[in-house]
Amino acid sequence: MPKQKTHSGVKKRFSLTATGKVKFARPGKGHFLTVKTKSRKRKLRKGSYIAGKNSQNIKTLLAK
Repeated sequence: MPKQKTHSGVKKRFSLTATGKVKFARPGKGHFLTVKTKSRKRKLRKGSYIAGKNSQNIKTLLAK
């Protein structure tokens, strides 16, 4: 059976930490920034982690 390829879309959006958590940037910081409040844009700067079954799915797509 051949190796599983890394999903290129997932490769660009998610990264794995040393402990194995899946890290991602919050969506919504691309455009229409004049509509959003300062506090909302500030909160979008911080990244976040994915937990549970979703993180397992992303790890499979990352072929890790």
